[in-house]
Parts: sequence; C-alpha cells; structure tokens
Amino acid sequence: MTIKLINIGFGNIISANRMISIVSPESAPIKRMIQDARDRGMLIDATYGRRTRAVVVMDSDHIILSAVQPETVAHRLSVKEEIMDEGQG
Repeated sequence: MTIKLINIGFGNIISANRMISIVSPESAPIKRMIQDARDRGMLIDATYGRRTRAVVVMDSDHIILSAVQPETVAHRLSVKEEIMDEGQG
C-alpha cells in the first residue's frame, strides 16, 4: 500500500490513507466532537491561530483542525490520486 500524504495548510501534512472524513466545523455535532477530542487529548490544532475551516476525522480517533476549506483539502486529495493513477498507467 502506498502512503499518500496531503497538505492541510501551513506546511502541515497528514496521511490521506488514514482520513475518514473532512467536514465543516459549523454544526453543533461537529463542535461537540471537537470538544470531546480536546478533552480526551486527541485534538490536533493545525490552524496556527486562524479560523477553523475544516475538521479532519482520522481512523485513529484523532480530530485535526485545519484553516483550509474542506473543498480545498478534498481537491488536493483528488488531484494527488489522479497523479498517482497516471504514474501507474
């Protein structure tokens, strides 16, 4: 299995293989999820003090906050997969 890394902003890179979802932080359930992760010590804040625009849920139960829009993260992931597919062909 190839390890795919994805930039989530400000030089922060995560493993795309371990991502479960990329969601917006606006809804109350997501805000509760963030607070629960903070309480459990499973929150990684990669916003550098900026506004949280995307919440990345990892398979390790970590929650990662990013200052990049969810659409941007998803686009970076899809572009990365297209490049990988072209390289294998």
